[in-house]
Amino acid sequence: MKNQPFPKRFSYSLQGIRTAWQLEASFRFQSLMALAAVVLLIALRPPAIWWALLLLNCGLVLAAELFNTALEHALDHLHPEIHPAIKISKDCAAGAVLVFSLTAVGTFLAFVWSMAVRTPWPR
Repeated sequence: MKNQPFPKRFSYSLQGIRTAWQLEASFRFQSLMALAAVVLLIALRPPAIWWALLLLNCGLVLAAELFNTALEHALDHLHPEIHPAIKISKDCAAGAVLVFSLTAVGTFLAFVWSMAVRTPWPR
């Protein structure tokens, strides 16, 4: 499996994303929230720094969700029974997704506040 050509490695990556989309409701939700953020960025046309911050946060949340999914499936396959060490691993991975998600929400709230201050909402 090592040293595959780039198109083959790229197809594996897309297959992983497709699998996460099919199997994980949280990945689908996070993906839709990322899409909503992109639509909002397109509509509001904020400064480039907001594009960078929000897209970076979206990417980090989705990547964390993919890592969490990979870890859960590997651990469930290797040790299907409940085990305290595996529970800790899965809980920590889920916690990482939560931390990234909360950071993304905080960045989004800062963006909304910044946009409201820059151009007040119609009343």
